[in-house]
Amino acid sequence: MLKVAVVGGGASGMMAACIAAKNGAQVTLFERGSICGVKLNITGKGRCNVTNNCDLNTLIANTVKNGRFLYSAFSAFDSQAVMSFFEDCGVKLKTERGNRVFPVSDSAKEVSGALRNMMHHMGVRIVKERISAVKDDNGAVCGVCGENGAFYDADSVIIATGGMSYPRTGSTGDGYRIARALGHTVTELSPSLVPLIVKGNIPKRLEGLALKNVGLSVAANGKTIYTDFGEMVFTSNGVSGPMVLSASAHLGRKNTFPYEISIDLKPALSLDVLDKRILSDFAEVKNRDFANSLGKLLPSKLIPVIIEKSGIPADKKVNSITVEERSKLCTLIKSFKLEVTAFGSLDEAVVTSGGISVKEINPRTMESKIIQGLYFCGEVIDVDAYTGGFNLQIAWSTGYCAGTYASGKEV
Repeated sequence: MLKVAVVGGGASGMMAACIAAKNGAQVTLFERGSICGVKLNITGKGRCNVTNNCDLNTLIANTVKNGRFLYSAFSAFDSQAVMSFFEDCGVKLKTERGNRVFPVSDSAKEVSGALRNMMHHMGVRIVKERISAVKDDNGAVCGVCGENGAFYDADSVIIATGGMSYPRTGSTGDGYRIARALGHTVTELSPSLVPLIVKGNIPKRLEGLALKNVGLSVAANGKTIYTDFGEMVFTSNGVSGPMVLSASAHLGRKNTFPYEISIDLKPALSLDVLDKRILSDFAEVKNRDFANSLGKLLPSKLIPVIIEKSGIPADKKVNSITVEERSKLCTLIKSFKLEVTAFGSLDEAVVTSGGISVKEINPRTMESKIIQGLYFCGEVIDVDAYTGGFNLQIAWSTGYCAGTYASGKEV
């Protein structure tokens, strides 16, 4: 019976452990935290966006870095296979807008609990210890060393330590250090799926305001480089939310500031239709001040900012607002601009961009091309994707392949 050591008890590590044990290996999973799946429990705002109910090409298209590397892994264990896996584990799933898949219970803890239950059922041994090194003998792994000096022999070792995002959940970059010590290249690490920092005091004034069904475009040097539609929220120093996080993954490849964000607050209305809507609203309150005329059109928290940026005096009666002023107001509502000056920190990032170079990993098996019997899966690899369940799909697919081949089986 092959001995498999899995280092890291996150999404990919638990999947790898389940699959390796199911294939007949003797599996020991090493997790430094108090429980496996801590980060998984906070994904999707605690709901866990398990995967995206889409085809292979869409999975690859939404992986913004090294998507083609994942072709074999996605083919071996695609989103349909992931959904079947969790349904078989008793987790009922539903598909929401954007083909995002969530548990019917809206509880991430049900997902992590299902994986822990399966590991228990499959006889996976859990050791609460931080691994300091992977040992090799003539280019083949022979075991792992615990932080306290204990040695655990193994025929295969799977590194599933995650990235450096959300370090409070235990993702502190151990896998990168271990891989470097074994001769692997770690590409530049940076935050991805991260809030964006915005110039000025507008974010602070709008802090906590959530916008739904709005359009977003991002430009660099006057050229639009990203567009989206959906939800976003203002933070104390910038913007966040699903659209913004996905935008950050795209902008991370450019790495030049500043960027200009343009928010279309009324994407369903053309400029002409919006103008007619405003005229209609003004007609109902023609003797009111401008400051008291926008309640039907915009969130109350946003109105003072729009009034200020429009240049129209707040106390001007709406029946005396000029065509030119109204045109400027419409343009502002259709293109509310903010200047992005920086990314948020790794502490705020959903995932880490960068990691073990894919050039040094077999894309079919997830085995190292440098050390025999060493496998990688999940966020520790230099791959990352947009929001929408794609990053967890990467974790499941790479964990599945690593667990399969580390246990001596074939996909």
